[in-house]
Amino acid sequence: MVIDRIGLAAFLRRRRESLQPEDVGLPRGPRRRTNGLRREEVAALCHMSTDYYARLERARGPQPSEQMIASIAQGLHLSLHERDHLFRLAGHHPPARGTLSEHISPGLLRILDRLSDTPAEIVTELGETLRQSPLGVALTGDTTRYAGPARSIGYRWFTDPAARSRYGVQDHPFLSRLYASGLRETVTLRGPDSRAAQIRDLLLDQSEEFRTVWDRHEVGIRPTEVKRFVHPEVGGLALNCQVLLDPDQSHRLLVYTAPAGSESYDKLQLLSVIGA
Repeated sequence: MVIDRIGLAAFLRRRRESLQPEDVGLPRGPRRRTNGLRREEVAALCHMSTDYYARLERARGPQPSEQMIASIAQGLHLSLHERDHLFRLAGHHPPARGTLSEHISPGLLRILDRLSDTPAEIVTELGETLRQSPLGVALTGDTTRYAGPARSIGYRWFTDPAARSRYGVQDHPFLSRLYASGLRETVTLRGPDSRAAQIRDLLLDQSEEFRTVWDRHEVGIRPTEVKRFVHPEVGGLALNCQVLLDPDQSHRLLVYTAPAGSESYDKLQLLSVIGA
């Protein structure tokens, strides 16, 4: 495919001008005169330099990579149809849709952008963290930094002792069964050639504990309504977990809350200060 520089520039410019700061979780300054977002704001959202993004809007510069286009699509809160159109304008074939897609829907992103004072994260069906709120990072650490199979919390649970450090020891046996049960259901749903099956095979080879739990053939185990965390600075927290599902891509938005006035609520307030 050949890049359409003029079409790409016009599309990016139109999408930028149609977005307001509050649409993407940015504050609106009192003296703002710009229609839509500024180029530097979009560049920051897309994790690139302002100069690079500006050249794209001016139909100049090298052909952007697939990774760069994916970052722009996410930063501009594009729908899947808009994302696919952007890829074609840039001279690339669009990525696969469905459960393999890591493009977060604009609806989930808008909700997450408004949860700056609440621990929240968007994860795949394999427990791979795609995005976290600032307080989510403060609660569990930056879980978007992992690569390969380690992106899955289930894989890390059985292969990296540090993955268990923020959960009470009394909950470890249940969580081991939970992750094994969820992986078994996903392998059955997605098939023997899926990423879930690849993670299963790696764990069977690397973890004796996983082999033991896997041999139970348990399914249907679900998370408890209240999750208990152990934070290195504020100590134990008991948080309710609400889940919002995007059925088209099997992405889940997890939001952690505590009743006002509770000890965990007060610790979340403290954690918001520490995290900042």
